[in-house]
Amino acid sequence: MPGNGNQLSARAPDQVREPDREPGWPDDGLLAVRAGEGDEEAFETLVRRHTPVMLQLATRLLGSRTEAEDAVQDAFVSAWRKLPEFRGASAFRTWMYRITTNRCLNQLRARRPAADLDSVPEPAAPEHQSSPVRVAESHAATRALATAMAGLSPEQRACWVLRELHGMSYETIAETVGISLQAVRGRVFRARRYLTEAMSAWR
Repeated sequence: MPGNGNQLSARAPDQVREPDREPGWPDDGLLAVRAGEGDEEAFETLVRRHTPVMLQLATRLLGSRTEAEDAVQDAFVSAWRKLPEFRGASAFRTWMYRITTNRCLNQLRARRPAADLDSVPEPAAPEHQSSPVRVAESHAATRALATAMAGLSPEQRACWVLRELHGMSYETIAETVGISLQAVRGRVFRARRYLTEAMSAWR
């Protein structure tokens, strides 16, 4: 390779946007074709363009920036090797989502069982909205959500993150994870229900 209602929903305002295209550079499809023919500069452009989103995804799935960086690096190494097989049936970004998600799923499946939800801290008493205590409570709630997410199966976690944090359609998630549309809907539903119950004390 070259150099929320009754269901917990975290649909964030920082949902994934299309990566900015560098001035003078063609779109992903043409860059992928060039890269598949051995153009390292074209592939480096794709790496720069898509690394931020893939790193965000991997960090949310794995809960560790260090592990996420390794997973994304491995994903791009794999993509570089498989580029001659890329036929453009899906967008390059969707293809990278699939490779990165599968790499993270493999790491999650290899982990030991998640920590018990009894470790989730109790919320602090309500304070004025701008007080440091309120800010600390917000940070504690974020940590509690991360702990609760560890109780999901790898597949539920992937489907929930892709749907709620990356704003993907069910159809695109099915393509990304490689499962049926019905399976995606079921996993997202069960993940929402589980997280809603686990985080009830924080609402």
